[in-house]
Amino acid sequence: MKKKKKKHLLRNSFIILFLMMFAGGTAYGMTTYRGIKNSVNKSFKSSGVTKQRNVNAQLEKKKPISILLMGTDTGALGRDYQGRTDSMMVLTLNPNTNKTTVTSIPRDTAVNIPGYPEESPAKINSAYSVGQTKAAITTVEQMLNVPIDFYVLINMGGMEKVINQAGGVDVKPTLSFDYEGHSFTENKVEHMDGKKALAYSRMRYDDPDGDYGRQKRQRQVFTALIKKSSSIQSLLNQQFIKSLSDQTQTDLTFDEITALAKDYRSVRSHTEETHLQGIGAQVDNQSMELVKKGELQRVTDFIRKNLELDHSLTGNIQYNPAADNH
Repeated sequence: MKKKKKKHLLRNSFIILFLMMFAGGTAYGMTTYRGIKNSVNKSFKSSGVTKQRNVNAQLEKKKPISILLMGTDTGALGRDYQGRTDSMMVLTLNPNTNKTTVTSIPRDTAVNIPGYPEESPAKINSAYSVGQTKAAITTVEQMLNVPIDFYVLINMGGMEKVINQAGGVDVKPTLSFDYEGHSFTENKVEHMDGKKALAYSRMRYDDPDGDYGRQKRQRQVFTALIKKSSSIQSLLNQQFIKSLSDQTQTDLTFDEITALAKDYRSVRSHTEETHLQGIGAQVDNQSMELVKKGELQRVTDFIRKNLELDHSLTGNIQYNPAADNH
């Protein structure tokens, strides 16, 4: 599928929360500076991964960086959390070209998780459950042969808070369906609070496009949220960011987030999106998405280009049931 070119602000749940973290580092005076810093630092947790690049040098020189965005759909985050990631996206920020790229990785993508042969083949969303952020990052890096500089893990419950704080969103459903006690009518615009908007974006199995359709609806909800720019300003207060810190985990420090907010603002002027396209198949009695080598290479090229990295072959840990997966 060809990447879509959009001239909008970043358009999904993870990114809007991430930008709010940016705002926490720059939008306030010294009176609340320390409180914001403490809230953001509360979210810090090392991934345990040896980074492929010197990320401090990348930031200091204002070079392109990558961030793995992961979303969970459970209760509050915590050290004992062992669930799967509901969504995974690779974000690249290039201040030299003023461009952001967003690459969605379907949760059912079939992979061999590095270091966990007994768990393989598996859906990529289970990498986090078997080895936390370290396994999730390593799997993405080796599947696509791209460096992951930072990660952000966000609980979708935080997104419900954001939508409610903004006063809800207006959305035109792409199809009619009932889910979690809510009804949606195709092409009928309606005002949704956080709970209903998340129900709209969560439904998967009744969508003819499956997880790809769900990803599309997620972007639609958050596009509506971004358009309420006047409401977004009301979200930027110390207490609200503090409440979100309980549902956010990252290896970005406050100083690194501040550097991004200061030096990488221009990347919001242009966004290109794509997703990894698989083919449904039964693997070990599970429904998974098999990705052909050519598709992996396309996505690898897409990400590496915005990172200003030389061309390189894609990774080789995708599950390959045949001798030739081209």
